[in-house]
Amino acid sequence: MTGWLEGRRALVVGAGSGIGRAVVDAFLGEGAQVAVLERDAAKCARLAEEIPGLPVVVGDATTRAANEEAVAAALGSLGGLDVLVSCVGVFDFYRGLGELDAERIDDAFAEMFAVNVKSQLHAVKAALPALRESGGSVVLTESTSAYYPGRGGVLYVSSKFAVRGLVTALAHELAPGIRVNGVAPGGTVGTDLRGLGSLGLESRSLGSAPGREAELAGRVPLRVALSGKDHAWSYVFLASDRSRGITGGVVHPDGGIAVKA
Repeated sequence: MTGWLEGRRALVVGAGSGIGRAVVDAFLGEGAQVAVLERDAAKCARLAEEIPGLPVVVGDATTRAANEEAVAAALGSLGGLDVLVSCVGVFDFYRGLGELDAERIDDAFAEMFAVNVKSQLHAVKAALPALRESGGSVVLTESTSAYYPGRGGVLYVSSKFAVRGLVTALAHELAPGIRVNGVAPGGTVGTDLRGLGSLGLESRSLGSAPGREAELAGRVPLRVALSGKDHAWSYVFLASDRSRGITGGVVHPDGGIAVKA
């Protein structure tokens, strides 16, 4: 038996930890060839050590240059590109508008939307010629926060609504040649999602919150605390031929929050 992604060539942006790293492992396990872009040099070194031969580019996904370098590395190593996945993100730790100092809004907004939205635009733009050539697909990372209130602060929630818009707009623009879909994970065990540096939260990781596993399981009908590995299978499905009739869609690995009483 072959894997779901046998013969596919993929670039995963934001691959150093959490969901992105789980996507790399799942894609490799399903037969794909993978290249990665990651900002954190230590995480890149760990990837290169644990997965010998993996093309790894160290760079800031919010920039055009880093995405173009990563696409070039993928093309040079893999010979083409069939799938682009973006898992880049930053969090605001539930800051409401009333908790945001007016003088910090400009910088916090710019950082949040650069990381959560602009990075994905740059990734798709850089990969577009190669994806057009292969008739490939794009999988962007949305969030439960883009569908239900209270799963993030005002900046995070609005940025993830923007990603919903990207999925819709790009799916329409790039059809029929390229499929574009999203995954909207719920809360995730083991994530290293960091806070905004502009709010002094860069050293704070969402995954290290005390009692997080019990809290996540307790707030959804399935009573499960999902990991990056759990979410990764949604990316596998959307990148595979099993979803060839789906574009502009979203998969919700969130424990059933939509049916919460």
